[in-house]
Amino acid sequence: MRKAEDVVAIIGVRGFGLPCARRLGRGRRLLIGDVSGEILRVAEAELTGEGYDVTSCRIDVAEPDSVRAFAERVPGLGRLNSMVLTAGVSPRMAPPERIFAINMLGVIQVMDAFLPLAQPGTVAVLIASSAAYMAPVPAEVERELALAPPELLMDAVRGVAGADTSLGAYWLAKRCNQLRVKAAAPVWGRRGARIVTVSPGLISTAMVAFEREAGAPVDEAIASTAAGRIGVPEDIAAAVEWLVGPEASYITGTDLLIDGGMTSAVRWIGALTEDPRDRNRQVS
Repeated sequence: MRKAEDVVAIIGVRGFGLPCARRLGRGRRLLIGDVSGEILRVAEAELTGEGYDVTSCRIDVAEPDSVRAFAERVPGLGRLNSMVLTAGVSPRMAPPERIFAINMLGVIQVMDAFLPLAQPGTVAVLIASSAAYMAPVPAEVERELALAPPELLMDAVRGVAGADTSLGAYWLAKRCNQLRVKAAAPVWGRRGARIVTVSPGLISTAMVAFEREAGAPVDEAIASTAAGRIGVPEDIAAAVEWLVGPEASYITGTDLLIDGGMTSAVRWIGALTEDPRDRNRQVS
């Protein structure tokens, strides 16, 4: 039975944040954060009303001082059990520089701030995106995305085709998330901790609704998925709960793609669309 002073930190309470908080926060102390003070207050009241032990603290992941202040709240509450970072912006929500500031540099700032808090059994889960699998990133740039100091990262990404567009910036930032986690896993491992990314596909959240209204071909993409449906936030929260739990104790430094088969469909459409058993049947 886990100690009551175990702390779960959730950064970003919209979309996947609340479902993750509900699953991970049972019997633990919750520290929740969001850039919107109003949304944070509503989430805190909702969770408190459901019986959770909740502390809230506003955080803007693009601001280093804000990230440090949030992380510094953890020791006063207890021992870091897990941290889930869901905060981010989608391609049509911001220009490229802002997307890089939040989705790439902000994520690195959170990783750096939480590493000193990691203890044996701690798990960090960062939400990336299935879009990262579609990023045309040269191998030499991938190495920079994984290892370069944050102050040099923008120089590395500017040379990649599409980096000056919001969609390209989103792809690159999410690929950077995956690669930073791969590179960071041994460092977290020395503290007895694990770190992973989860890459959702199209999930029924306010962000995806915004993208649809802004003209993104969301419905066409859903139609191409092997699962034949849009995902729901619980699909992601259930996976995060499993990754944080003891059953996944051998999993670190990797990405879990949860997209209903959309990435596979995009890659293989037209190549393997029929039942492969049909190829072996004789025509009479």
